[in-house]
Amino acid sequence: MANQYKFSFGPWNIHCGADPFGPVVRDELSFDEKLTFYRKLGFEGVQFHDDDAVPDLNELTPQQVANRAKAVKKQLEDHGLEAEFVAPRLWEDPRTIDGAYTANDPQHREYALERSRRTIDIANALETDLVVLWLAREGTYIRESKDSKKAVDLLVQAINAMLDYEPHMRFAIEPKPNEPMDQAFIPTTGHAIGLAYLCNDPSRVGVNIESAHAILAGLDPSDEMGYALAHNKLWTVHLNDQNGLKFDEDKTFGSVDIRRAFNQVRILETYNYGQNGEYVGLDVKAMRTQKSGVSSKHLINSRRIFLRLVDLVRSLDEQHTQDLIKQRDYEELDFVILNHLMGG
Repeated sequence: MANQYKFSFGPWNIHCGADPFGPVVRDELSFDEKLTFYRKLGFEGVQFHDDDAVPDLNELTPQQVANRAKAVKKQLEDHGLEAEFVAPRLWEDPRTIDGAYTANDPQHREYALERSRRTIDIANALETDLVVLWLAREGTYIRESKDSKKAVDLLVQAINAMLDYEPHMRFAIEPKPNEPMDQAFIPTTGHAIGLAYLCNDPSRVGVNIESAHAILAGLDPSDEMGYALAHNKLWTVHLNDQNGLKFDEDKTFGSVDIRRAFNQVRILETYNYGQNGEYVGLDVKAMRTQKSGVSSKHLINSRRIFLRLVDLVRSLDEQHTQDLIKQRDYEELDFVILNHLMGG
């Protein structure tokens, strides 16, 4: 266990602090200004939504989209960075109010597919082979409004169309049980992997597991990661933390439950996550009350906490823990872990 980890985050993780109940509290930074932070903070990879790379892409031709994405690739190279993945933003257009790939209107479904094709074009221009699919509005507020079996069929059709469009691209589904929808069709890692096996090329469909999304589903993120690792389908992660079953908080990794964070790091470390180039991705938001000038500490601290937990994983006496498991002395095992986390 001697992994060398590399880290990524998305430009949306440096933000101005607006929320549904109030205005901005910090100055907005340009995309290029945000890129200057990456190396300074110890990050190598950039996560993209399609319109992070190419704003207003709905107004552009496919060739214009590709050309602008190539210009962004040059920006990344100038900063010593690379794109980790690109994700289609399919939840902010009027045509996706009722869903994207599962919308009841076939014209809206076609819009979602065309937008996804442009996302793949952007990924090609940025020289990444990974597209993340957060199925944000693929669900319902009222169950009778959609047929859940048909919805799964539509999702498979959409992913198959993307697989056919670019034969070398991989697609990582990012499951979430709710928000913005009341109920999502693909709420967990198991659902996402099951969906993968319905597609024409399951080898190119995997998952992106976000800590907070697993917690919102009432699940332990490390168990979700273990399930995906068993299928060789954990292609990226979004590490953060979550204070209970409420809205998606995207708190600093480990800030709520350090033991839960420890177990996420432990399973990634144990099974050599990153050996195939996978990133440790963060999806964390600064506290709304954080002032300008120190509003990137959530990123610095999440990375520091991850690396400190790597040290704790590597220094844990695994032989002792295995002996306790054989003796079925789980109370002592419980203490050993807690004592280790407290520096004992």
